Amino acid sequence: MKSINKKNIKKFIRAIILITFLLSCNQIYIPKAESKISNENLNKTLDLHAMAVKYDELVQNDLYTPIDTYNGDLTGYVADCPLCGGTLGCTGEDVLTNRITTHNDKEYGVVNIVASSKNLPCGSIIQFSFPNISNEKITAIVLDRGVVGTSIDLLVENINYAKSNIGRNQISYDILRLGYER
Repeated sequence: MKSINKKNIKKFIRAIILITFLLSCNQIYIPKAESKISNENLNKTLDLHAMAVKYDELVQNDLYTPIDTYNGDLTGYVADCPLCGGTLGCTGEDVLTNRITTHNDKEYGVVNIVASSKNLPCGSIIQFSFPNISNEKITAIVLDRGVVGTSIDLLVENINYAKSNIGRNQISYDILRLGYER
């Protein structure tokens, strides 16, 4: 038997809503050349493109709705630090040779890489503000380990950048995704 996951449940609910809507219209004729549906009973016109855009907007807003908020220290680290092995603890990817500091996530796009304790599972997405680095919110993914408690260690290019722009600061950060599934 297939396992039920959140994505399958969401698809099922969307299908039920669409079927219910179509059945309640009393007309299920959708011309191929037009992108609108007419319903003479209500004398209203529905713009299918506008509905799709609104739906996508709702999904996107949901991605950035915090699940929880933590407080902790923010520090910066580099792949060749004295206690670092040069690979990410969650994926085993070699960041020392490849010199990467970002990851391309399928839902959030290009995000920064952070290390955390096991309080946050691998693949968790966090978001925080830190004006020394960016005027916009910073979105990051947990792909490494090596910190304790609720502290976060941001992977950066070099030790000078870590010392001059990050140092050790108290921050509050939002959990947007816990692990690889929302």
